[in-house]
Amino acid sequence: MDSPTLDRNATARVLLLSDGDNVVVATGPIAKGTALPDHAVTANHDTPQGHKIAIRPIQSGAPILKFETVIGYAAHDIAPGDWLHSHNITFDAVDKDYAFARDYVPTDILPEDQRARFMGIRRANGQVGTRNYIGLFVTVNCSATVARKIGNYFDEERMEDWANVDGVIPFIHESGCGMEMTGEPMDLLRRTLAGYIRHPNMAGAVVLSLGCERNNLAQFFEEQSLAEGKMLKTITMQHVGGTARAITEGKAAVRDMLDAANQVQRSPCSAEHITIGMQCGGSDGLSGLSANPGLGAAADILVRNGGTAILSETPEIFGVEHLLTRRAQSEAVGRKLVERMDWWLDYTRGRDTQINGVVSPGNQAGGLANVLEKSLGGAKKSGSTGLMEVYRYAEPVTQKGLVFMDTPGFDPVSATGQIAGGANLICFTTGRGSCFGSYPSPTIKLASNTPMFTQMQDDMDINCGTVIDGDKTIAELGQEIFDHILAVASGQASKSEALGVGEEEFAPWPIGVTG
Repeated sequence: MDSPTLDRNATARVLLLSDGDNVVVATGPIAKGTALPDHAVTANHDTPQGHKIAIRPIQSGAPILKFETVIGYAAHDIAPGDWLHSHNITFDAVDKDYAFARDYVPTDILPEDQRARFMGIRRANGQVGTRNYIGLFVTVNCSATVARKIGNYFDEERMEDWANVDGVIPFIHESGCGMEMTGEPMDLLRRTLAGYIRHPNMAGAVVLSLGCERNNLAQFFEEQSLAEGKMLKTITMQHVGGTARAITEGKAAVRDMLDAANQVQRSPCSAEHITIGMQCGGSDGLSGLSANPGLGAAADILVRNGGTAILSETPEIFGVEHLLTRRAQSEAVGRKLVERMDWWLDYTRGRDTQINGVVSPGNQAGGLANVLEKSLGGAKKSGSTGLMEVYRYAEPVTQKGLVFMDTPGFDPVSATGQIAGGANLICFTTGRGSCFGSYPSPTIKLASNTPMFTQMQDDMDINCGTVIDGDKTIAELGQEIFDHILAVASGQASKSEALGVGEEEFAPWPIGVTG
């Protein structure tokens, strides 16, 4: 999983990622007839940025190798110089040796007095936040309008009197009734809501219910060991007299919390209190060469400083999960990951999903032929440290170091699970230009290539294309990302945060049956 030193050819604009590869990757558009002199090959086709070119003959059925890893098989005989993509790469199962814990090496954690610091918000329970919000939560979609209207009331102008409160945010979802009363769907929804209510970035919360929904308020609180208090209030619309009265009571409940929430002060805190959720969306063929390994390098630094990095998106590590199981701290941890992968294979059987080989049109256009190739690049976010634990969706993350959380690949759903688990920052890599944000944990967006970064500077925080351009090493980029993590954790607004993106991206996993 170590990131290689990339061989660069400025004229031909291609990268050979490993000596054993039979393809190179185009770092910019390459016209038919362009010579690749370092490889004694001429491009036989117009090849878009991020796509692959064969550098030696590949017989039909032979493996296509990128980072000396199989990303598919030749659909027919391929000549040197041919453009390689989904039209001539077939997707098929790849033999995997899980080698549980074989390559695990304990990470040397820096002594406490040597760890990086950020300006965090210390909570009474010992948690440390990066932001200070009051949340409006709904047990069911039926109370969504009430939450939205309360949130709209506390606009920027009205919040000027409470400058240390970052905002009053409604967290709206589409579920809570017409669903299974017990079992995984309800457990997952309640676990997600409780994770947000308890989140270190949340100063207080108001929970709004209709009153007759299947996600019963009293049962929810009892199951999740939640109790009303000064900074946690509940309002049931059917009990207080309907919509208007619920809105009025909700406004009053928030006002009662604001003065206390405003008392917080940032203070120096160890980076051990930072938990990042790692995401990638709108990937391209360069994401696995720049942004993802750069984030992996930053995650390594964070882990050495005692912090936590959450890798997720289970369908997007399919085919390379063995690269993680061999780094697991124990066979038991590795088997947890394989069990989650087996669950997904059963869950998606016979369906047109990514784990079954079909990546999105944007991924295709960016040069990713199939899920194996996407997974190979996506897994590089994990860096090089040991895999310490595997969690189910939205479970509280208590283990320090690199951990895995089982989530879908869909970014809002995945990030919601990570935040519910305790992530107080999200780091999001993209090659196509995903305009994602999140509350209450801000999102830092990492662009894989310079042209996209230049075009979308208002949305992108860091240009990781500097690695492709030859201006930075992966190690230098990792340090840059880590330094930015500390800055945003200390209160500096990320690009998505400044744009106000994130309220609509709260999306608990809709895993169950609606009836």
